[in-house]
Amino acid sequence: MLGKKAFITGITGQDGALLAQFLLEKGYEVHGLRLYSASTDTQRLDIFSDNGNFHLHYGDLTDGGNLRRLIETIAPDEIYNLGAQSHVGVSFEVPEATAQINALGTLRLLEAIRDTDIRFYQASSSEMFGSAPAPQDESTPFAPCSPYATAKLYAYWLVRNYRDSYGLHASNGVLFNHESALRGEEFVTRKISLAVAAMALGQQESLSIGNLDARRDWGHARDYVEGMWRMLQQDTPDDFVLATGKAHSVRDFINAAFACAGTSLTWQGQGLDEKGIDRKTGRVLVQVDPQFFRPNEVHELLGDASKASAKLGWKPRISFGQLVEEMVSADIGALQGGQSYEQILLAAE
Repeated sequence: MLGKKAFITGITGQDGALLAQFLLEKGYEVHGLRLYSASTDTQRLDIFSDNGNFHLHYGDLTDGGNLRRLIETIAPDEIYNLGAQSHVGVSFEVPEATAQINALGTLRLLEAIRDTDIRFYQASSSEMFGSAPAPQDESTPFAPCSPYATAKLYAYWLVRNYRDSYGLHASNGVLFNHESALRGEEFVTRKISLAVAAMALGQQESLSIGNLDARRDWGHARDYVEGMWRMLQQDTPDDFVLATGKAHSVRDFINAAFACAGTSLTWQGQGLDEKGIDRKTGRVLVQVDPQFFRPNEVHELLGDASKASAKLGWKPRISFGQLVEEMVSADIGALQGGQSYEQILLAAE
């Protein structure tokens, strides 16, 4: 039993639930920040409801006074700032809200702990690299292409500034895309896995998608939350890229997902007219819809995690193929028999 306390913002999301599970298994007392909502937003956390070491608190990254009071009351050893307006596409629609949460939310937390010994993890993003040539590592110049990425970059530099100015043990984890069966349905990977599952069960006709050529370095979120924890166990704070070192296109992800359901696709046409067609039946299963394009596209994100490997001893264990298979299988199970988040978490232990 380590006997440490951790405070996780954004605990109701994919990463928050997986990090909470990881820390509880290590003997931590885990506290999480949740927004007040008239509807339930804690489904991913139900598995922990009877755990005496797990506690939820109402709060908001836009409320600095509330954050300070919570931190003083909880007195955590470690803070993991995962809270964010986390959808890149939506950030173009709500840029001011994105900045308030992703950028200034981090500032409020750092101000609250600037005179403490609390260790701080900031969830930075590979989206900050934007249009920078691949592969990207800790020395690659940033070139953000969205309000989301720009807000995350502001927070990244704040962490470095507070670390240098006040001696905080504050680290940035520049994480490339990481997914799981707990990913929200608004994200492209989960949208694909859920659509493929629904089509396999005859519940959906086709999938409409945006940029098929966008390439991302996709890993499994379970591997990445361990990397977050490893950063805060170091004697010296630093910034680390976490990535698999392998990039796949959205088209590749779609092909892999359909293959998991026993369907092979062939692609015809180009640009807006490109379609994914079932080789056996000739049915159109995938089509491009321009409404899903972003105002400024990021074409390729491919990370080099050599530093994390050398200094943290971190390496991804779950392959791209395993990730896609897990997501599709979980969605088929959920659609067939109502598989719960709790069952997904337990199945992956």
